[in-house]
Amino acid sequence: MTLIWPPLLLLVLLVPLGLLLAMRIDRRRRGTVAALTGTLPTSAAGAERRQTRLLGRIPALLVVSGLTVLAVALARPQATVALPRLEGTLMLTFDVSGSMAATDGAPSRMDSAKAVAKAIVDQRPEGVVIGVVAFSDTGVSVVPPTQDTTAVLAAIDRMAPTRGTSLGGGILATLDAISKAQSDTPADYYSNRSPAPTDTPPPVAPGSDAATMMVVLSDGENNVRPDPVAAAQAAADRGVRIVTIGVGTAAGTTLDLDGFKVQTSLDEATLQQIADTTSGAYHAAADGDPAAAVYDELAQRLVVRSEPIEITALVAAAALVLLVAGAALSLARTGRLP
Repeated sequence: MTLIWPPLLLLVLLVPLGLLLAMRIDRRRRGTVAALTGTLPTSAAGAERRQTRLLGRIPALLVVSGLTVLAVALARPQATVALPRLEGTLMLTFDVSGSMAATDGAPSRMDSAKAVAKAIVDQRPEGVVIGVVAFSDTGVSVVPPTQDTTAVLAAIDRMAPTRGTSLGGGILATLDAISKAQSDTPADYYSNRSPAPTDTPPPVAPGSDAATMMVVLSDGENNVRPDPVAAAQAAADRGVRIVTIGVGTAAGTTLDLDGFKVQTSLDEATLQQIADTTSGAYHAAADGDPAAAVYDELAQRLVVRSEPIEITALVAAAALVLLVAGAALSLARTGRLP
């Protein structure tokens, strides 16, 4: 058990101080009674009185225990509990190459991709974590898989066209982000030791990891290695399906890149091949509701994760039970509170 507010545990020290004060007041009260009556108890009467005092201490012990437990509750204890839950991982792999500035998908390919991505985030089922990877001539993880949709939407809004296109680099960067998210090592773990070598896992059937999916939002044009189909095969060997969302038009348009006129168009054939390699699917951003189609294909798996759960309410309830029991027993025996 850990504490969220550890300094408040010092309030436990007030309990023995209060107990000592109460005992002193009780001794003074009994001394005053004896002085007023002028009688000393006989041995038999003294033994009976000692027995009565022992029984009379039970309510006080209950009250003291209740106050101690209440002080612990004020420190907000939490326990680590293994909880089962349904979980899925969805990665948004964003093409931020220069061709995404083309306007053959109104108002631009980038804006079309953002609209689809935001719809996917808005329709996120409970338990599904979403991550974001951006790629141009290389891929980089922007947001690790998370349930914080605010962070995901903010990352989508920051996307802007930059340089060349490496579809394969984006896919491989996304696979790396998935591996890190599913690893038992915390994301903020640091070690100056060289990582131990790991064996390449044996290939599995394409699409066998039904609870993990990659959504590539791109125009499909590729001009930087590695080969996107080879990268898609790496995803297929890990059972990760890729759903490709094509933005732009097959007719394309002419784009002005730093003074150079470049013809750019939607390469549906490449996007379809990537999806087919991983047992995924291809959708055009302009057709129907790609976001709904994505979640139709994403399953969720039952996992058990250890999570810290605050148990302040339970500890406070136990303290209340002890206090009420002590007060009730004291009222029943003596007609007064302990």
